[in-house]
Amino acid sequence: MLYEKPRYRIMGDRALLVELGDEISPGINQKVRELFVGLERNLLPGVRELVPTYRSLLVIYDPLQITLPALQSQIDAMRSALDPSALPQPRRVKIPVVYGGAYGPDLEWVARYHGLTADDVIRHHTSPIYQVYMIGFTPGYPYMGEVPAAIATPRRETPRTHVPRGSVGIAQKQTGIYPVASPGGWQIIGRTPVTLYNPAGWPPTLLEMGDLVTFYAITAEELAQWPA
Repeated sequence: MLYEKPRYRIMGDRALLVELGDEISPGINQKVRELFVGLERNLLPGVRELVPTYRSLLVIYDPLQITLPALQSQIDAMRSALDPSALPQPRRVKIPVVYGGAYGPDLEWVARYHGLTADDVIRHHTSPIYQVYMIGFTPGYPYMGEVPAAIATPRRETPRTHVPRGSVGIAQKQTGIYPVASPGGWQIIGRTPVTLYNPAGWPPTLLEMGDLVTFYAITAEELAQWPA
């Protein structure tokens, strides 16, 4: 549900959480993006960092430069003046994926869990246009949704200690890509050769909040020939 008015929560002595709703939904996330872009373009004095999430925006500020009541008041005023039509159009990004085998060790498990074939899972996973709701967990990690209900799958009971870079996973109605090797508990169904995080580049991440992503299947041979 989208809140009629934002709910403010104090997060320590220098951060304010602005909650705009209570669920994962494109509409609520769009409002978070509008506020994030508005504040980013017209940064308030004392605001140091903005961290958007599914349904809220964390505002990190310097309490020596702006008081908490003044910050809330200015955020309210900015929300009233936001023009959704001024938002940049979302980018559309196509991501190649090798599904199954050594690259997607959980694909067969996901298929059995739903009474499907591996090809069915691939077809379902490649059919939607996914919205990037937020970036988190590790640098450049995109939380995207929603996967079709037919393949929405719980996380693994025991997370892996090592998930290779580029792994594509499912957790409930979300799908995501591991930009760097890390531990992880999502069901890994494939791997992409695309680089999502490059600390030497600008911007360092391929995807950002609001982008629209589609997946398409490639072969292991195509993966091997992909430019490094």
